[in-house]
Amino acid sequence: MSELPEQPLPSMEEGAEEQEKKCPPEYIMYDPNTGSYICTLTGEVIEEGIVDMGPDWRAYTMEEKIRRQRTGSPLNIAQPDYGLLTSLSSSRDAGGRKLDARHRMEAERLRRLQAKLRTMSSVEKNIEQASKEIARLIEALNIPRSLFEEAMRVYRMAAEKGLVRGRSLESVAAAAVYAACRMRGVPVTLDDIAKHVKGGRKEVARCYRLLVRELKLRMPVADPIRYVSRIVSLLGLSTRVEAEAIKILMQAKKKGLTAGKDPAGLAAAAIYIAALKLGERRTQKEIAAAAGVTEVTVRNRYKELAQKLKIELPPQ
Repeated sequence: MSELPEQPLPSMEEGAEEQEKKCPPEYIMYDPNTGSYICTLTGEVIEEGIVDMGPDWRAYTMEEKIRRQRTGSPLNIAQPDYGLLTSLSSSRDAGGRKLDARHRMEAERLRRLQAKLRTMSSVEKNIEQASKEIARLIEALNIPRSLFEEAMRVYRMAAEKGLVRGRSLESVAAAAVYAACRMRGVPVTLDDIAKHVKGGRKEVARCYRLLVRELKLRMPVADPIRYVSRIVSLLGLSTRVEAEAIKILMQAKKKGLTAGKDPAGLAAAAIYIAALKLGERRTQKEIAAAAGVTEVTVRNRYKELAQKLKIELPPQ
């Protein structure tokens, strides 16, 4: 017999704080039959008449608990109707048994009729198309699948507010993916996303600024340390270079040198310095290409870091 998960106890009201002082919390027990809190040390009833917010049925096994639950599956933000629409099966009945040929034809007819009668607004149709585009981008970028719901949440808010009208669905979906990456701290740049969008970087950046401004999204400051691992991997450098670059960036953060700077550029500069110190040389052009920044950015940032942090570099 499998064990049931513990049900959360009803919370005690603030008026019971005085009683808790007399009886330690670890000795307070909740009696579900009377709906009261009892002190097991003294037998005193601390609070009674508490409303039980749990289910109105009892279950003694996990199978019985699942069978008696009357709730459905959770809402799916990726679906236009949040996944609440009921769909008819054309091959099996409610008990899972296969239908015969006559009933199968009748069920198929009813299923088609239900699809025709279902009314979808223009916003729902747009969200349905956007979910496919966002799924394609996430797969192409090889980023965690968990970002899909976050990107769909951003896009849904934009669609319901009318920000998608008159703009490219592809660009707004790409901007939603980039916003989700920023909020979750995933090191993806606009250039990475623009490679998979026809509109290009400029259009995606414009849509991203629109989403942040109109939806009042709070974007955390990008951490350059998150970009180090990906750039080091692309360049084929050792873990020693990665550790040294992270150490340089942590020193730069303590001195406030990272504020207002492009995180990818800072990560590229730190990797360039670390590679020079450890004898695993890479050209500025190679590092800039891997980081998605210009050679000028790498040059300016590495000179600034070397000067402010007083790092002695070997002759180049």
